[in-house]
Amino acid sequence: MKRLAILLLVLAVGSATATAQDKYPSKPIKVVVPFGPGSATDIVMRIVAEQMRPILGQPVLVENKPGAFGILAIEEMARSKPDGYTLQIGNPGTNVLTPIIYKKKFKIDYDKDVTLVTRLSEVPLVLGATTKDFPPKTYAEFIAYAKANPGKVRYASVGVGSNNHYDMEAFARWAGLVLVHLPNKGGGAAITNDLVTGDAHVALLNAASSMGVVKAGQVRALAVMSDQRVGEYADVPTLMELGYPNAKGLWSALYAPAATPRDVLEIVRAAAVQALASEQVTSAFKQQMIRAVPSASIADAQEWNKAEMAYWKKVTDEVKIELPD
Repeated sequence: MKRLAILLLVLAVGSATATAQDKYPSKPIKVVVPFGPGSATDIVMRIVAEQMRPILGQPVLVENKPGAFGILAIEEMARSKPDGYTLQIGNPGTNVLTPIIYKKKFKIDYDKDVTLVTRLSEVPLVLGATTKDFPPKTYAEFIAYAKANPGKVRYASVGVGSNNHYDMEAFARWAGLVLVHLPNKGGGAAITNDLVTGDAHVALLNAASSMGVVKAGQVRALAVMSDQRVGEYADVPTLMELGYPNAKGLWSALYAPAATPRDVLEIVRAAAVQALASEQVTSAFKQQMIRAVPSASIADAQEWNKAEMAYWKKVTDEVKIELPD
């Protein structure tokens, strides 16, 4: 009888231990970022991760893994154990365009191995123009000048096949413009500098990080790529107001291995959404002109992802760009 009681006690303790171990999360969570420290996507994740920590009761660690169009970061996440402890943040360039235009470079099946957990944020983009030896002062003047000078207006992007490369080509196609592409792999700060120096005439810039050069008169804001006017650029029209149908800013979203249990995905999504609503995130986002755009549910996130994939597939089908090997 005594032996049976001891056995039952051992089983009970073992069961309780297993339950405690199974409760998610029971250890730190890692989020892989496909860009270097200080990038827009990195900033968003660090702000949100800090507020997810007290909600989840575990640290949310940010690991930067740039390179290969985002493939390195995506594959590290997708190949990890699908238990919710390795996630990835991405943007339209890494998690929509790369799986479409560089599909053959992947060693995973992106569509089957990766799932979207929730959208996080969106940063408005500004169609900026240099003030150095470039006459146009308004959007209308820019369109007229570019049409009168086909093949002479240069635009900068963060690289061949990047989202702002496709965005500018799609816009030029819609507007009937012939522009010259000037790729710069140095990132957003580098293409802003291209406008300051006059090496490029126009570019789509992060609205927050370019505010300084706009205020300094080194760059003119011609239009905003957003579905609503931006307070700091209140006098600048949106491209939608000017007739262009694409209102997409630079969004970020959180991804996980597709085989991750649904209840774990929901815990992650709920924590991210709660963090996005916190006073700390709201305040930090406001300073960076970032707008929180959380998904209402996992299903909502995945429906949005399907629509976003379809949009960019249409863009890449219509806009022909010679991509690097």
